[in-house]
Amino acid sequence: MGQGFKSKHKVAIGALLLASLAAPLAARGADLTFQPPREYRLRFYNTHTNERMEIVYRRGDTYLPAALDRLDHFLRDSLTGDIHHFDPRLFDLLYDLTSTLQNVDGEIDVICGYRTPKTNEYLRTRSAHSGVAVHSLHMQAEAIDIRLPGIPTSQLRDAALRLHRGGVGYYSASNFVHVDVGRVRQW
Repeated sequence: MGQGFKSKHKVAIGALLLASLAAPLAARGADLTFQPPREYRLRFYNTHTNERMEIVYRRGDTYLPAALDRLDHFLRDSLTGDIHHFDPRLFDLLYDLTSTLQNVDGEIDVICGYRTPKTNEYLRTRSAHSGVAVHSLHMQAEAIDIRLPGIPTSQLRDAALRLHRGGVGYYSASNFVHVDVGRVRQW
């Protein structure tokens, strides 16, 4: 056999190999273009510190540690400045809540994020804050009190209840809703 035959034979085998690798992708209708992971973005306004934040806290299934650190600082105890690490499921809950209300780009007014036990007790003993629980999940950074400008708090409450993902408290007189990632309950 001549050199030309071997060379043509190698090319033919290479083409067959390439075709056999591409065939399963084509058969499945695979899109060979790169799809970046979905970004989870939230916008906040802290009513106590007058700070604003817009942040991507998660890409695909990956939480972004630097973003979570920034959120922990943003949601710090407004009286003491103490910071606690928040459960990222709370941010997923907020994202899903704003999505459900078709308000993904809307700003979330934060009434209360993290509270130290000392701040919690201080607020609990004040008559205007009679709804503060002794064992509040705010002290574990698993709860947040919010409102969404332009959306009635009753509608926000109803959307949170439909998600069925934790506690939901409705404070109509104070115009905010409490959501947390604890057991499912309402008040």
